[in-house]
Amino acid sequence: MNIAKMTALEIRVAITNKEISAVEVMTDTLDRMNALEPKLNAFVTTTPELAMEAAKVTDKAVMSGKELGLLQGIPISVKDLINVRGVTTTFGSRTRVNNIPEDDAPSVERVRAAGAGIIGKTTTTEFGSKAGGGDSPVSGVTYNPWNLEKTPGGSSSGAAASVAAGITPFALGTDGGGSVRIPSSLCGLFGIKAQFGRVPVFPTSATPTLAHVGVLSRNVRDNSFTVASYLRVRWQRPCKCI
Repeated sequence: MNIAKMTALEIRVAITNKEISAVEVMTDTLDRMNALEPKLNAFVTTTPELAMEAAKVTDKAVMSGKELGLLQGIPISVKDLINVRGVTTTFGSRTRVNNIPEDDAPSVERVRAAGAGIIGKTTTTEFGSKAGGGDSPVSGVTYNPWNLEKTPGGSSSGAAASVAAGITPFALGTDGGGSVRIPSSLCGLFGIKAQFGRVPVFPTSATPTLAHVGVLSRNVRDNSFTVASYLRVRWQRPCKCI
């Protein structure tokens, strides 16, 4: 299987049907991330331990016949404006390099509950305040995988670059004035600005009434699939969704 080209739904079904293990998926994902990161600079922090822990939990659940979460075993990245418990959240600013949140953001809590494995925090422009470029004082410049001389856009720069490069099938980003939609368009992805009613936002951004958490993915179906996990919607027969 070429995991880099698989959709989130395809990965979910393959794991459920025991065609591939979650540990194999995560190992391939982390290997691809490590190989491409020197060129893309899409991550400010990587969390391989969290990713492999989630994968092992998934494999145990599969082998024991337990009911699986909607995103069980699927690798995901989280923009560095969104809190992941125990992992540095810099907001792309040197003023926050020592900020280690004690709690997950609601969106992270929900994708974790659905079984996803977080491989790292993706780069963002400082406080998500610049949409046209992909640079910050903390992480430097992030590059577009389609053309390394071009920008992936912002402010969800690393999220777009990593998904377009096939590292994860989708990523969590944020969007106030286009910070999911602009990099999605520049990297050939599908991105949506969700609504507070569907995806709660915390911590609030510099534009608290404008910025929402959204998903970047390589196709529309994976995006809808991910948003369904926020709503805790249980799809009884996921194989039919492909």
